[in-house]
Amino acid sequence: MTDTVSLPEALRTRNPLPAVERRSLRIPPGLAAALVVIVLLLVAIIAPTLLAPQDPLAIDLDEVLAPPSLAHPFGTDLNGRDLFSRVVAGTRQSLGIGFGAVTVAALIAVSLGIVAGLSSRVAGMLANRWIEVLFAFPTILLGLLLVSVFGPGATTLIFAVGIGIAPGYARIVRGQVLAVRTAPYVEAATALGHSRTRILLQHIAPNSLRPLIVTVTLGVGQSIIWASGLAYLGLGVPPPAAEWGALLDSGRTYITVAWWLEILPGLVIVIVALAFTTVGRHLGARMEGTRR
Repeated sequence: MTDTVSLPEALRTRNPLPAVERRSLRIPPGLAAALVVIVLLLVAIIAPTLLAPQDPLAIDLDEVLAPPSLAHPFGTDLNGRDLFSRVVAGTRQSLGIGFGAVTVAALIAVSLGIVAGLSSRVAGMLANRWIEVLFAFPTILLGLLLVSVFGPGATTLIFAVGIGIAPGYARIVRGQVLAVRTAPYVEAATALGHSRTRILLQHIAPNSLRPLIVTVTLGVGQSIIWASGLAYLGLGVPPPAAEWGALLDSGRTYITVAWWLEILPGLVIVIVALAFTTVGRHLGARMEGTRR
């Protein structure tokens, strides 16, 4: 009498990779997003024009609106310039606008949030009214106003997007300040006779601004999308800049004959925004875990 092996057991014995090893081959989303962010930062820090396969400003009239190919992975634009090289070259400026916008937003948010949470009744009321006014002011309208006054450019985009997203950050800071200022360690420091400046710098500010770190990380991707949207409306960096929003603006009139001018830079913007959002969510989950 011969031993028989059931079908599931036979399949398991023939599988070269155990289940644990198969699961270990999967890259966690947070790690994949972090790798994307690291690569983007390296491309932005190192001269993007050196990493671009071709000169992003070189005009080739024989390759006008060429579709994606091995020679031009993203195709070419209306002047025959390699679109992939222009996307790589625009990494530094696009990330610079994103980080600059969240820096402006964080500075405004910290100032308004701390004043609204710690100051006297009149000063706190004025700070809260300013936050509400900024909330009621659309980012696109603010961009139109700044462009009409200062002209289009990267600095205009940074301040337009930064001021536009600052009210949300300010409310987060204000809520944290209101929660921290009545904490037992703040009351203990007050009872020990510490000055208000020392209490603010050593106790209130560090604990109130911790959630802002996660929010700023999430805001980089949001700022890049806002800046690209404003640039798409003609409020961004003027040509021949390779900023991602400017690429969308220059290719919108050719969407019916050259889809790659809009789709491929748009996909890059979406991937970058998702990467920063994923990193921010995992950073927030990790901070919440360590706090508990």
